Amino acid sequence: MEWELFAGVPGEDVRRLLTIARRRTFDRGEVVFHRDDPADCLHLIAGGRFAVGITTPVGATALLSVRGPGEAFGELALVASGGGRRSATVAALERAETRSVYVDDFARLRQEHPSIDGLLVRILGERVRRLSEQLTEAYYLPAETRVLRRLVELGDLYDADIPLAQEQVAELAGTSRATANRVLRELERRGVVELGRCAVLIREPESLRRRSGVES
Repeated sequence: MEWELFAGVPGEDVRRLLTIARRRTFDRGEVVFHRDDPADCLHLIAGGRFAVGITTPVGATALLSVRGPGEAFGELALVASGGGRRSATVAALERAETRSVYVDDFARLRQEHPSIDGLLVRILGERVRRLSEQLTEAYYLPAETRVLRRLVELGDLYDADIPLAQEQVAELAGTSRATANRVLRELERRGVVELGRCAVLIREPESLRRRSGVES
């Protein structure tokens, strides 16, 4: 498959990384790891989608992001001392598959091929980019716009047919379910989306993108 995450990275380095990666499969709802588990590997997503979430101080679960094919999670395992601990809980949203790169295997590969560090820089750079965007949006964009932008991202990830509940969309946007519901109902009234049971179908993706301010 094409790894968009590694665009511009020498193909030989990508092949070396995939050579040491181990194929793993997950059933729908299966937890890959829990927050505070030992961090022993990076996961490159080869198929399916995964939910990244945390447990709040009051015991509720908050969905932080949804990752799909060509993306990665668990990358801090490769740079933390002794592997460190997981910072979030990750579970498969459907039958899914990853290529797992374990810390010890990666350390040996780096010794043999120092250029492999370019892959690590790319993976960490993507993480920093995501966090910077989330922080900027949290400070400067209204909740309604954040809902629209999460819908655009999910529409791209799921090819317009999003099998998530309104509450999950709200969590991704960092707002209340009431706010997400208000935005979704207005979009439905305008024919931009169609709402179903735990699902959102995007009927007019370009209209949604314009409303969100996200460039095509």
